[in-house]
Amino acid sequence: MKPESGQALCHVALASCLCVATVYTGVFESVFVEVGYEHYAEAPVAGLPAFLAMPFNSLINLAYMLLGVYWLQRNVSTPGHPNEVQRARYLKDVFASMALVYGPVQWLRIGMQTRPAAVLDQWFTLPIFAWPVAWCLYLDRGWEPCLLLAIECFSLFSYGLALLHPRGFEVALAVHIAAAVSQALCVYRRYGSNCSRTYLVLGMLSCVGFVVLKLCDHQLARWHLFQRLTGHFWSKVCDVLQFHFAFLFLTNLNTCRRLPPEGKMH
Repeated sequence: MKPESGQALCHVALASCLCVATVYTGVFESVFVEVGYEHYAEAPVAGLPAFLAMPFNSLINLAYMLLGVYWLQRNVSTPGHPNEVQRARYLKDVFASMALVYGPVQWLRIGMQTRPAAVLDQWFTLPIFAWPVAWCLYLDRGWEPCLLLAIECFSLFSYGLALLHPRGFEVALAVHIAAAVSQALCVYRRYGSNCSRTYLVLGMLSCVGFVVLKLCDHQLARWHLFQRLTGHFWSKVCDVLQFHFAFLFLTNLNTCRRLPPEGKMH
């Protein structure tokens, strides 16, 4: 494992542990979360252990972990100083580590159906959407670690909206998605190619599927096509795909962007 990969994994693991510790202090006890099998269209299967009670909604979380492992092992190229390659690799590996951690967190929520697991599932979603914003700003402005840290801290603190209103999480998530799409369009206009345009369009379509299929889980279950493989399951398929296309889009732009100003190389 390259040093950047180990550093990225450690940073994500440390942040995750801090989030877990915060949740178990009870600070988010009043946050509205949906707990219970009745909130999912997939019917639990009697006789299976809790972590497989909803088999398809459970096993899809393996895809996040496999995606994380795949991208941790992928190389990334970027023009210029060797330090830029290390920084680009770090950005990629943080994102991959997030996917690696997010799979088990979602699986815990599906299997345990407890408030802490549900809160963690919601909370972890926000910095994942914030990281492409940080990556895009790196592509546009060069290496500014304080800015990366500020974005992730702001993202984590934004979950406080869930304490203020039952739909606070949805508001925070919508802002994160809008910011990610906006920044992606900005860097595409500056450094994009036909290839990156394809990845961007596919990523945005996957994001739409992620949102719509999740919201329509029960309504779609009226149709035979969505009774076993439900809207929630296909929403997670779209989520994994948007993760993957975000990787492809951002790593492609790494090879196309101009060199940052000399002062930002060090």
